[in-house]
Amino acid sequence: MAQPANLKKLARERMERTGESYTTARKNILTDKPEGPKAVRAAAARNYAKEARDARAAEKTGKKPKPAPAPAPSPSPAEELPEYPAPTDVVQYDAGLWHRVLTQAGVTNPATGEPMSEALLAGLAGGIGFMVFTFEYEEVTTATIVTRAHPEPYTQNLLTRSGAKVNERTTGSAQRAAEYLDHALDAGRAVVVRVAVGALPWIESSEVDEAETIDLAIVGEHEDDLLVDDGSGSLMPISPSDLAAARAKRKKEKHWQAWIPSRRSPKLETLTANVLEAITETNGRLLGTAELKGIPVHFANRFGIAGMHTWAERLRDTSTKKGWTQIFADPQRLSAGLAQLHGFMTDTRFGGFGGLRGLYADFLDECAELPGLEPLAEHAADYAQLSADWIDLSEMIDPDVDPEVRSELFERMADQMERIAQAEERAATALAGTLATLNPAG
Repeated sequence: MAQPANLKKLARERMERTGESYTTARKNILTDKPEGPKAVRAAAARNYAKEARDARAAEKTGKKPKPAPAPAPSPSPAEELPEYPAPTDVVQYDAGLWHRVLTQAGVTNPATGEPMSEALLAGLAGGIGFMVFTFEYEEVTTATIVTRAHPEPYTQNLLTRSGAKVNERTTGSAQRAAEYLDHALDAGRAVVVRVAVGALPWIESSEVDEAETIDLAIVGEHEDDLLVDDGSGSLMPISPSDLAAARAKRKKEKHWQAWIPSRRSPKLETLTANVLEAITETNGRLLGTAELKGIPVHFANRFGIAGMHTWAERLRDTSTKKGWTQIFADPQRLSAGLAQLHGFMTDTRFGGFGGLRGLYADFLDECAELPGLEPLAEHAADYAQLSADWIDLSEMIDPDVDPEVRSELFERMADQMERIAQAEERAATALAGTLATLNPAG
């Protein structure tokens, strides 16, 4: 959302002229509302009345009235917040969202002095992973595939490892939540809130799962509405009451919100250590050498490279109830399941272009600019190639396939999945070897 570079200064000056509160003055500047002569006269009258009271008090006490306080100093150019950027070429939704929020807050990568990129934030969040599940319901069989880091808390890892100062709040009170939101917006900061997707006014609730949630950035106000960045490229207006209802639908972390109160950026050595921690954890999850927190042991073979091999086996299985040929024997379930699978692999929430491997290659390249981590660049090419392999797999998925030849389709998908699994293991094993030798310079 475009806003004056010196918005704080303009708001303070308008407050002084009109007597408006900071919030009202800021809102009126952003909406180009002219200063009414009535408001200016009222402010002058208040100042005159205050001066008269001070003079009378001075006569009674014999003390001179206190001089009027000097106006608050205007913020220096270094203190002004950058404009909130529009989403461009987003590959991973949450990393892209926080890239925009952190950019607007003035947080930078200490190695480059530039905003923290989507690739860097995605890698710090955990980067890549793998999980696949099918669930059979009365009328439909779902197919879920996740190619981002999972099951660790993606956004929480991103925020913690970014090294930025983050204000997080949860409350059971809708009124208190609105007050927290207003406080952050008054400071000129975008605020990220967590909502139920189906409760958003522009979403058809029948098309989404009731439990599905999404993080949105509230970037400002327009008239009586709030302006929402939902990654679509356009700011969506939403009334405060509709936003409150969408936030209240969350059963867990009700009314959660987070914002960046300062431009404090991570120290170089902190970011370097956090990058190593993130890569080590991601590599361990893929190779199966690190424990999956909160996942029962008997489900572990659905995750990481082991999960890729498991899926390939079930794609090839034509005779048992666990095989995809049997699971998707019904034509309608087949079409819906493959459409959902393709959606997961091409959206930006839980998957993404090239299984997010290309974004991870960019992350490794960027991390190589940190002290002592130069060897990471050698591994970027492996993940760039894997991105092409994942694209090939996604292009095989055909929701309109003839049910009579579904086994042949699944066989081709299994072959490609095995090739990917083998390449993933080679890449992760090589990266593990480099991680064992790294000694970041301070």
